[in-house]
Amino acid sequence: MKKQPHRGGKWFLLATSGILLVAVLTLWIAWGNTALVVTELTVTSTRLPQGFDGSRIVQISDLHNEEFGEENSRLVEMLAETAPNCIVLTGDLVDSRRTDVEIALSFGRQAAALAPTYYVTGNHEARIGQLEKLKAGLEEAGVTVLENESVTFTQGGETITLAGVEDFGLCGGTEQAFRQTLEGLLPGKDPYTVLLSHRPEYFSLYCQLGFDLVLAGHAHGGQFRLPGVGGLWAPGQGLFPTYDAGLYQEGSTAMVVSRGLGNSLFPFRLNNRPEIVVVTLRAGE
Repeated sequence: MKKQPHRGGKWFLLATSGILLVAVLTLWIAWGNTALVVTELTVTSTRLPQGFDGSRIVQISDLHNEEFGEENSRLVEMLAETAPNCIVLTGDLVDSRRTDVEIALSFGRQAAALAPTYYVTGNHEARIGQLEKLKAGLEEAGVTVLENESVTFTQGGETITLAGVEDFGLCGGTEQAFRQTLEGLLPGKDPYTVLLSHRPEYFSLYCQLGFDLVLAGHAHGGQFRLPGVGGLWAPGQGLFPTYDAGLYQEGSTAMVVSRGLGNSLFPFRLNNRPEIVVVTLRAGE
């Protein structure tokens, strides 16, 4: 008579396999939320002055008070290795649900020691009661805080404009008010202009106004990224966001959207490693 397999052994194997699968998935998610990656992008424009050909803008976005190493030592080390000509912080340096201004200031101080560093607010800064303390501390640390203003950036004897808009909520919370604020940032002599703006969902507006390059964040890469599909959900865009990560081009306007570094409402990201974005500018067709 043929002996039947022991049912208890089958269930044990199934349970063990399930536990191992969950453990592997947990470790993969944990690794994917802390394994920093550098994303290299190139933006080319006939309007870019030759003195900026090859210039490297390094973008940090949506840190949300996360720390990669003690006092962000791993993040700063990787940032230094990118050899930035300037560093831009495109909002949500802090998290409104667990705000720690000192972590943000420590990182700002270290970034400013590497290269000229510029900062604009995100929606999380718009919600905290310590915003003025944060901005004053960043300025003291050597970071240029752009509050709906433009500055010139010179390299190789030539100049471009860096414009920074505060978060949509701080600009009045309506598209008309946001448009008016952006219009005030456009320089009169029409040089190549880089806009720092936390929110990518207003790309059509940035194009209408004629900004050459926009650096944005906010979307967190869609939080959960599906192979062949992209991000699953982003604030301000909803399900399957159009502008979740990477480089977008419409006419003469390019926009780079960073997947960011930290998390907020969702405590983890999936298939979506935290990134440092390096944008290399090229003059030409």
